[in-house]
Amino acid sequence: MPSTQRRSARLLAFAHQLGKFGAVGLVGFVVDFTVFNLLRTTVFDPAVVESGPIYAKVVSTTLAIIVNWIGNRFWTFGANRQSRTLREAAEFFAVSLVGMAIGLACLWVSRYGLGYTSLLADNISSNVIGLGLGSAFRFVLYRHWVFSPRRAATADSERALAA
Repeated sequence: MPSTQRRSARLLAFAHQLGKFGAVGLVGFVVDFTVFNLLRTTVFDPAVVESGPIYAKVVSTTLAIIVNWIGNRFWTFGANRQSRTLREAAEFFAVSLVGMAIGLACLWVSRYGLGYTSLLADNISSNVIGLGLGSAFRFVLYRHWVFSPRRAATADSERALAA
């Protein structure tokens, strides 16, 4: 196959995978956004709990991470998932927690550093800026570390040698 066809095929495969990641992320976003706003305006309202928006974001993002784990493991990166599920899950959640920290940092800077305390400001800082930065970080690490095709191939080779 000529190199331009290979390059086109790789680019198409990448775009397909990125699209799947985006679709899974959209479902996770709906969970995150809905739970965040529900908690932020009720039990974690800043008038009731000073750090309520931070707590609301931790809860909402944790639920979204679980949804994203299922979607990414079985659909986006399904062909490259590892046989060592616990190891893969630990790596996925480690990357996801750093992604959550990025979103929390954006929310914290906006609220406590810049003084933007409205519901709209909390959503822009955590669900637009933080989510965008965190998603880019997560996609790169999921693709090249957690669900790396090289790691899946290595695991297959190890299983074949052990048999």
